[in-house]
Amino acid sequence: MSDRTMLAAESTPGDLVRLRIGFMPLVDCAPLVVARDLGFAAAEGLELDLVRETSWANIRDRIVLGHFDAAHMLAPMAVAARLGLGHLQAPVIAPHVLNQGGNSIAVTPALFTEGGGDWGAFGDAGASGRVLAEVVARRARAGGDQLTFASVYPFSSHDHQLRHWMAAAGIDPDRDLRLVVVPPPYMVEAMASGSVDGICVGAPWIGRAVDAGVGRLLLPCAALWPAVPEKVLGLHESFAERRADELAALLRALDAAGAWAEDPANRGRLAALLARPETIGVDETIVARALSGDLLVEKNRDAAHVEGFLRFHGTGANGPVNRPRMTDGAWFAAQMVRWGQVRDPPAAAFAAARATFSSAPWDATFGRPAVQTETVVSFEAPLFEGSAPEAWLAAHRSG
Repeated sequence: MSDRTMLAAESTPGDLVRLRIGFMPLVDCAPLVVARDLGFAAAEGLELDLVRETSWANIRDRIVLGHFDAAHMLAPMAVAARLGLGHLQAPVIAPHVLNQGGNSIAVTPALFTEGGGDWGAFGDAGASGRVLAEVVARRARAGGDQLTFASVYPFSSHDHQLRHWMAAAGIDPDRDLRLVVVPPPYMVEAMASGSVDGICVGAPWIGRAVDAGVGRLLLPCAALWPAVPEKVLGLHESFAERRADELAALLRALDAAGAWAEDPANRGRLAALLARPETIGVDETIVARALSGDLLVEKNRDAAHVEGFLRFHGTGANGPVNRPRMTDGAWFAAQMVRWGQVRDPPAAAFAAARATFSSAPWDATFGRPAVQTETVVSFEAPLFEGSAPEAWLAAHRSG
């Protein structure tokens, strides 16, 4: 146990403020679990009541309806909630980034073979996309069934990463194949049953699919979108306004927990915490692989290492990993506009997204960083400038 953990674990504050927080069984719920179980939350005067959910739609509904004080949330979902996409509108904010990375794309062994068995090197988004495009074209010429790919939620990086990868290869994801939604815990079953031909999902479920022999890993989504927020702490704007001190305490607890989770020396213990039945409920080895970035590409084969596959803390290409940037909010809004998910004028969507990803609560707690970029780098695309998102859209509006 590190000195930092010992100090937190030995802290015995008096009355604790109880916060009810929803989470999904994914490796990137780690900061919340660590904050609760290793005493970082208690050291800040908080008791975290973590409630496991089975779908992102449940997380969305329970935040909007006030059942949760906060939640482990898909970064684009926070923007979608503020825009009222697919459900009731609610001013959700994302004052803390829980992690970057962690998603991957896999296909069934049958589709891998249909593509000729050579999809390029692991992580080569261009090569794998071209093979997929060839399969899609052959099926269309033969009058065969369209391929089906699953993401976890319409307003998610998973959906947008699939679309980005496909569009770069000349595939229209809304016409040339089917995109469906499957909750993360059911992705393995969907592949095993033949209901889907490919998936984009976060750890550990992508690893479970490979370990079960029903999936073949093609690429980590960091090859498409490096250094972009994946999950955030999502909460209603009124919480930040009325309970600013509690929010600051929660941000401090999550910062400490994220630093602990990022430390390679703690990976073994973290894998054990997350693998428990009440948290994720999978084999500890699969969780450990995701934490180390040593990903199994195919069952019974050697793992491939992906540097920085999953980041919980520290400094990345765009500044502090955990600091929300309005540029990231604008990036997610740009994907929604590009793919016709938003009916609002683009300017209104960008304004709502920037409000969602305001760094004000984070900066008030930790201070504004000296260096912070306002761009997003992505695969096969021009640089996204947070101050001029319309320029990026002009090149990509039609996909």
